[in-house]
Amino acid sequence: MNLDFDLDNVRSVEFGIGRDDENGQSFVRIPVDSGVQDALKDMAQVTWAKMEHQDDNPSRYEPSEKHSAEEYIYLPLEDELARRMQQLYEAQNLPSDSAALNDASGIFCYFARMTDVQGKRLTVLRRATQFKGILKSRLIRFVTDALQIVEDRVFKLDSDFDLIIDSKNVHILRPSAFEFAGALQDAVLAAVPQNIKSVQNDLPFVDFSGVESYATKHPRAARYLASIRTQKETKKIDRRALRRCCAENGVEIKVVNGKIAVQSGHEIDFLELLDRRRYRLELVKGSPERFKAASRRKLDAKGN
Repeated sequence: MNLDFDLDNVRSVEFGIGRDDENGQSFVRIPVDSGVQDALKDMAQVTWAKMEHQDDNPSRYEPSEKHSAEEYIYLPLEDELARRMQQLYEAQNLPSDSAALNDASGIFCYFARMTDVQGKRLTVLRRATQFKGILKSRLIRFVTDALQIVEDRVFKLDSDFDLIIDSKNVHILRPSAFEFAGALQDAVLAAVPQNIKSVQNDLPFVDFSGVESYATKHPRAARYLASIRTQKETKKIDRRALRRCCAENGVEIKVVNGKIAVQSGHEIDFLELLDRRRYRLELVKGSPERFKAASRRKLDAKGN
């Protein structure tokens, strides 16, 4: 996958932080000198080099997947789950606040927005964890021949960013940081009604009312729903095959007014089935076994 930006020819760099307070999340710019701008460019290059080294053909981010701590994946910028990052990328004339670092308690990220010589834009972001500790710590330094306490507030940049946003995609190096900065839990919970409507249109023979009520209160179920909708495979599901899979995998259902309804307490099981995470094997004759996949990756005809 290519980056829609020329990291070797950056024309301008803008630095800022994200704050979380009683009014929600907000982003502000902080003036920095050329030295800091060069450091931010170096961080962006290191981040992209790590991504390229990990995978030339990254997988798409799925909210129900259990990703590694550091794993290159991507999400189209137009995806509804990328909305928060899209807003930051597209924001015009962010307010400037030179005193924004005076109170580190509400800072959840720092970022840089860059423009290359062709006018293309790039946004890079890092979750704020390390520098909060530095701001609260006592540091020492050499002054002449003696060590002294550093009284000034210190901001320590990291060696790389958690994610890169270009005009097409959010390139993610650390999935948990993307989920945190993008407020993914709130996003998937808010998207439950829309996702239910989409899946319901594909499966008119299923009553999703109980599943919807459950998913609005349980983030894991909401994540499964978002993943199921993204796959766009539900319209191919056969009614009889679905009932048979439910029986084989211990997912209790009933038929009400001609529709399949999920028994209370089996909502998450049903969603795992639709998300292709539950399966049954019978390697020993007469001893069937049921499993749940923590991660799901479809194999090709050769088993790769």
